[in-house]
Amino acid sequence: MSHRNAPLSETGRLRLARCVVDDRWPLRRAAERFNVSVTTAKRWADRYRAQGAAGMSDRSSRPSTCPHQTSRRRERRVVGLRVSRRWGPARIAYHLGMHPSTVHKILTRYGCLRLSWTDPATGAPIRRQQRAIVRYEHSAPGDLVHVDIKKLGRIPHGGGHKVLGRAAGCRNQRTGTGYWFIHNAVDDYSRLAYSELLEDERKQTASAFWARAQAFFAEAGITVKRVLTDNGSAYRSRMFADALGEDITHKRTRPYRPQTNGKVERFNRTTLEEWAYARPYTSESERAAAFPGFMHHYNHHRGHTALKGAPPASRVPNLSGQNS
Repeated sequence: MSHRNAPLSETGRLRLARCVVDDRWPLRRAAERFNVSVTTAKRWADRYRAQGAAGMSDRSSRPSTCPHQTSRRRERRVVGLRVSRRWGPARIAYHLGMHPSTVHKILTRYGCLRLSWTDPATGAPIRRQQRAIVRYEHSAPGDLVHVDIKKLGRIPHGGGHKVLGRAAGCRNQRTGTGYWFIHNAVDDYSRLAYSELLEDERKQTASAFWARAQAFFAEAGITVKRVLTDNGSAYRSRMFADALGEDITHKRTRPYRPQTNGKVERFNRTTLEEWAYARPYTSESERAAAFPGFMHHYNHHRGHTALKGAPPASRVPNLSGQNS
């Protein structure tokens, strides 16, 4: 910060203005003396004539009116969606018909923390080490499809600990209800997903699932060129290779590097948060019955951050019923 006697501080402006107004210097001579433009010299001289020495102080650069400023009511809706639904800027922007950068500025202005810096369950701030994230995306639907299996414990009849409480729910869990094996296939470009609740993760089951998944993508107008899986025994089998056929290239992730298959891993997390654990279920049949509705909502209506808040169906023009 410059000292008070520096040129064109409040003191310097006053000296320049007095040279022009009180001593009647020409504007050009005063501008050369104080090493400023003629326009600047005239501005300070005019302000001195109108307001005196008080007019030499700094003014706010904020405009007096801003017709395109977001209304306070709309800002409250943005913050409300962030708090109540824990949505990111892109998803909020798509829901409200705004630009993601505008939503981000509103959230920053109101002091809303990044979702990655808060606890998913309580929303309380937590401290995490920040890491650089490198994102990639293929250029067309079908260029790469991520395939994975998620194991999920079934809810015992009568409900688990979310319905009965921790102690009663744990006792009820010992009845041995088993697991679902959720087989997932997610298109890299559009994030369009096909998923089924199956009984196991054997090669016969995985191969039959892929046949149905490929038919789903074909019906949407997507020709699959590559499939990315982990190194599970089902995916290393000859049966799964035969199910893929000669036209589809099979790629596998590096061992112990699930990040390579990150898009389907993120879909697994979304499935757990927004379907499996979204609300208390009294039985597994009730939760399973809600699964098709969740999948339809995910593909056709749920905004995706990587797609600037649009649903996956927006990137698949041939998907039937995408506007339903």
